[in-house]
Amino acid sequence: MPRDIPVGNSRLLVCFDKNYLIRDLYFPHVGQENHVSGNTCRFGVLAGNRFSWVSEEWEKELLYEEDTLVTNVTLYHQDLGVLMVCHDTVDFHENVFLREIVVENLLPEKRHIELFFGQDFDISGNNVGDTAAYDPVTGGIVHYKGSRYFSVNGFSDRSQKLSQFAVGVKRVGGREGTYRDAEDGVLSDNTIAQGSVDSVVSLALELDAHGSGKAYYWICAAETWTEARRIDSLVRHKHPRVLIKRTADYWNLWVRKETFPEDHLPSKVKKLYRRSLLALSTQLDWQGGVLAANDSDVIQFNRDTYSYVWPRDGALTAHALDLAGYPMPAERFYSFVARVIEEEGYLLHKYNPDGTLASSWHPWYEVTGPQLPIQEDETALVIWALWHHFVIYRDIEFIKPLYRPLIKRAANFMLSYRDKETGLPAPSYDLWEERRGISSFTVSAVFGGLTAASIFCTVFGEEEKATAYRQAASDIRDAASRHLWRDDLGRFCRMLYRNQNNDIKADGTCDSSLWGLFAFGLYTADDPRIVATMEAVRQKLWLPTKTGGMARYENDTYYRGGNEVTGNPWFVSTLWLADYFLEKTGGEKGLKDALEILNWVADHALPSGVLPEQLHPHTGEPLSVSPLTWSHAAFLTTTQRYLRLKAGKEWAAATAMREDWISKLFADTCDAIHGACQVK
Repeated sequence: MPRDIPVGNSRLLVCFDKNYLIRDLYFPHVGQENHVSGNTCRFGVLAGNRFSWVSEEWEKELLYEEDTLVTNVTLYHQDLGVLMVCHDTVDFHENVFLREIVVENLLPEKRHIELFFGQDFDISGNNVGDTAAYDPVTGGIVHYKGSRYFSVNGFSDRSQKLSQFAVGVKRVGGREGTYRDAEDGVLSDNTIAQGSVDSVVSLALELDAHGSGKAYYWICAAETWTEARRIDSLVRHKHPRVLIKRTADYWNLWVRKETFPEDHLPSKVKKLYRRSLLALSTQLDWQGGVLAANDSDVIQFNRDTYSYVWPRDGALTAHALDLAGYPMPAERFYSFVARVIEEEGYLLHKYNPDGTLASSWHPWYEVTGPQLPIQEDETALVIWALWHHFVIYRDIEFIKPLYRPLIKRAANFMLSYRDKETGLPAPSYDLWEERRGISSFTVSAVFGGLTAASIFCTVFGEEEKATAYRQAASDIRDAASRHLWRDDLGRFCRMLYRNQNNDIKADGTCDSSLWGLFAFGLYTADDPRIVATMEAVRQKLWLPTKTGGMARYENDTYYRGGNEVTGNPWFVSTLWLADYFLEKTGGEKGLKDALEILNWVADHALPSGVLPEQLHPHTGEPLSVSPLTWSHAAFLTTTQRYLRLKAGKEWAAATAMREDWISKLFADTCDAIHGACQVK
């Protein structure tokens, strides 16, 4: 189930599902630890003698206030005669989740209405040894275990304190949970429970006929009880309304701090551009990790999540943020990578937000012997993205401490990690993490990474190293033209692999990631071989369904929405086709075709503006995780590419891009490498 309206501040992240239920709460890192773990934190209403959970029988509209990370959620129940408008956020500075509820009585009679909030924490990801207790100092409920404390409180127009509360045992000895106590409107006022526990609190309102009232609810996240009490006191002192407004103002300023020639974009594309920036911000950890996605429902698929830092996703996201004018989160990511890169110069599969090694299914040993369990494109793309960061911001002081431990270390690894027979990068796992071999995408990324490293060495005066990296990039391009281009296919293949006899074979599957062949400078988009490849990809992978869009590759079974289609439409894959139109065709034709895809993306986003990983090919419903960081990053990058072509000098001025020797180095170096290649 997608997470329609995540809110966060880089330390505390709260995610809702489409029923407006809190399903994930991460602290003190985005993506690590999940203290709700997909459980259901319920929200209910007692009006008169009737009780209803908002997940049932309520009409819902889950949106954000424009250009903010404050939600604008409308809940309507005709039979109850109640309309509610809720505004949720995580304060931009303090670690506190806040909710304002405006309740409207639609009936012509005075009524007592009570709001019930259930807390179903599994602190640090499990329900062993949790405690829930009434705190007489704050008048709220505290859930805690170890150094994790969550203080729950609120007040309403009627009273400056909770109306009722209860704590108890959940899912033990046949007990469903304390939330059941709310359904008769009377809570037990039990003050403490330990083990597998949950809690419920309520806020009461007295509403005149056709009248309205307000209530406020919050959860303070802290590492000590004292800190939780401090935050609770601050919320009461400043008032939740003030904190919600200041957070809205902050994000409105943040998302609009950079100007760009938006007059060249349709309104829905402009709106999604800013929403993509905000969506990305919720997936960025304060220590630099870029989380792929934070949607715990995917656990049902393989007992793991997307709440990890993949260096590839992070590099492409950092590049998107750099293009959009947000260097600080990008720099935090590059510094994160510098801390975790191996001494030998490669990055492993994925990492936790705190920099520790994450789970993996890539083996260190196969029947043929030991192997590196890596996706080499992840190492290469960091260096490629870092060069483009330097081109835009010229922050030599930031680059200097990364030059030796990150740039040269990674480049030396790419220089040496080569297949002796072909001269291409040695086998590793592909970007989809499914196959081991020599993939066209990885070859392209390594070319881009070595080219970027050679330019860094030129800038830092190490011409001998620069020459070695350029020569390796040239050799790789020659090898790609000899081995990856297949006359029998009339296009590039997806991958080379070795069969049981150790013979090299080609995987000719059409794959949207062949986009990488021109994206990182290995070839130009108008090269006849790229044209033939991308046209074949377009023909094979564009879905002839009502939803449309590009599949990831032929016969993709991941969440596939029917055997009659080759796969589901992915936002990333579809946007890569727009990149091709812009790079190859250019002019009015390329702009028109690319804009159609940008409009398609905007039309298929969730109402809140959030982009999932993929869509059902027939219904257009979101599949897999949501939001997917990569989807939003690709949208930002393609939009920037479109503006660069459409607005020309106006775009360059708006993004502070300079046409000088540094900005031209990558293209000039690629041209020089192409010219020196033996195979044209």
